[in-house]
Amino acid sequence: AGQEAHLQPIVARLAEAGIRVSLFIEADPRQFEAAVRLGAPVVEIHTGRYCDLHNDGHFAERDRELARIAAAARHGAELGLEVHAGHGLAYDTVGPIAALPEVRELNIGHFLVGEAIFIGFEASIRTMRHHMDVARGIVAAS
Repeated sequence: AGQEAHLQPIVARLAEAGIRVSLFIEADPRQFEAAVRLGAPVVEIHTGRYCDLHNDGHFAERDRELARIAAAARHGAELGLEVHAGHGLAYDTVGPIAALPEVRELNIGHFLVGEAIFIGFEASIRTMRHHMDVARGIVAAS
């Protein structure tokens, strides 16, 4: 939100070239409103703090951060933005984010590549897909 003047010509030039712009933002309503003013059709909510709180065992604070992300995703969708989420998501943190109906895409490639070193790409992708499908109610938990 504090970089609108700087970003406006960049976003406009990319849009003129037919490039769909996505802005990586915090779960703050001001950021979503700035994205709309800039004309960016897509935003990605930064989930790093949520993941860090989960991994550090700060579950009450993690739940508050998840609620903040959920409210921001709703706000973004209400503004007409396509909402994505990512950063730090792993098997144990992806479920609650994947369950948010407003979130259309998860950016999880870094984790999948790292996990593939140990179990292979196919297994890492299948396992992540299973976690996401369980969160969305597409398949039952196993």
